[in-house]
Amino acid sequence: MNIVLLGPPGAGKGTQAKRLIEAYGIPQISTGDMLRAALKAGTPLGLEAKKYMDQGALVPDSVVIGLVKERIEQKDCAKGYMLDGFPRNVSQAQALDKMLGELRQNIDHVVCVEVPNDELVRRLTGRRTCRNCGAGFHEMFDPPKKAGVCDKCEGELYQRDDDNETTVTSRLKVYEDSTKPLIDYYEKQAKLRRIDGVGSMDAILARITAVLG
Repeated sequence: MNIVLLGPPGAGKGTQAKRLIEAYGIPQISTGDMLRAALKAGTPLGLEAKKYMDQGALVPDSVVIGLVKERIEQKDCAKGYMLDGFPRNVSQAQALDKMLGELRQNIDHVVCVEVPNDELVRRLTGRRTCRNCGAGFHEMFDPPKKAGVCDKCEGELYQRDDDNETTVTSRLKVYEDSTKPLIDYYEKQAKLRRIDGVGSMDAILARITAVLG
């Protein structure tokens, strides 16, 4: 089973990814992980990617697709795999489809975890960090025993600049604008599986496994 996992920041996608790879016994393929591995190994594609990264430029789709191809041809992907963080746009999805077609493979399901924006803002703005020891807390999911005070060292807890409501709302808008065409692309292929991402982690996992069969 070959899966693409989509979802906005704060949707709990990372948590579900870990549980899905355990449930189905398939590897999670992250483009970030692949790039780091290729750079470390000094592969031709890794060295090609490094040229762009050293210039602060985006790695071209052709290089990323090459890395994905190398990864899914490995033995642990024989039963399937889950792509996380790729594709990010329609052109990447089209390139992926073309590459998979050459391998006589295809994407079976595109799981899109959906959460209302107001809930996402609550989740993403709830993070707090200790100024003293760097420990992390969350006002909704992992609150400190005493508001504003670190459980570990009693240091002051603060909200990082990138966790404020204005920044978070902007990030969600960027995600929505860039991902909607991709969602439409997979919906036309009848591969999109919309999942309600509100509720317990177990309930959300059950919804995903129900559509995957």
